[in-house]
Amino acid sequence: MSEISNVSYINVSGRNRSRRKTPIITVIFIITIAFILIRKATTQNSSGQEILHAQVETGLFTPSPLPTVKTSKKTPLLPQIEKIISEKSGTFSVYVVDLSTGQEYALNSEMIVDAASVNKIPVLASLYYFADKGEIDLEKIIVPQPKDIQDYGTGSIRYDKPGSPYSIKTLARLMMEKSDNTAAYLLASHIVGLDKIEERTKEWGLTQTDMYKNTTSNKDVALLLTKMYKGEITSKALTAEMLDFMDKSDFDDRIHKGLPEGITVYHKTGDAVGKIHDTGIVDLPDNPYYIGILTTDMTSVEGTKDVIGEISKVVFDYMRES
Repeated sequence: MSEISNVSYINVSGRNRSRRKTPIITVIFIITIAFILIRKATTQNSSGQEILHAQVETGLFTPSPLPTVKTSKKTPLLPQIEKIISEKSGTFSVYVVDLSTGQEYALNSEMIVDAASVNKIPVLASLYYFADKGEIDLEKIIVPQPKDIQDYGTGSIRYDKPGSPYSIKTLARLMMEKSDNTAAYLLASHIVGLDKIEERTKEWGLTQTDMYKNTTSNKDVALLLTKMYKGEITSKALTAEMLDFMDKSDFDDRIHKGLPEGITVYHKTGDAVGKIHDTGIVDLPDNPYYIGILTTDMTSVEGTKDVIGEISKVVFDYMRES
């Protein structure tokens, strides 16, 4: 814009028209024009903040640089999961909880299902709760009797020599790492007691878990695993030991499929006819999260494990960007 240095005016007394320099009027005029240009050069961004996006050439005003408005480029998580399971048969319960923020992502999270071996988690938690209270000695030796052997499903004790001794701690490790059914039976029925475990689950707020019917929900499992992970069940030392049993197992073939090498997962799987489960806490540095995938009416065991891995990868990528 060109600089304005003078204006014309009319002599109100009726004398001859003349031209004079009027510095005061000139300054007022320039300021007025500059103000109008500045107003036109100002807009509002989507969050309501004013952003000046043009330079004013009057020389009277120099605007600040444009602020950067941060926007998320992440694709929403639930639609990605829904797309995966919409193309599969069977029924899925998927529940994800960001343990840093408490943000939840839920699909059928309160659906009650046959827990299969997932209910070995409350057995472990109860055992270590009472160990911390001094009511159970984890070093005590137990010799299973023939009637205690659960000769089905997973585990190694049923193949061991009759009369083999085990510490209670070893039984706990075998129950989680090998999903040993004999170890779980001994701990639940003889060492802790189903009544006490059932009582503990209710005290911890699990409203959809029944140890006698062996049922649970994703929401209940998330609640208990989070308490375990945060050290709210037992002492710090016993918490570390308990979680260590859930770090590595013979069944790292589901949630782990979607994760890069080196990521720790404290988890427990479960298997029954038509039911393939995996639930755990992915210990992602600076952003740990719970992920639980429970299924019913599944027709392919290996196919379902692949789907769980696919969901796990989508969740991991999403949480890593958080």
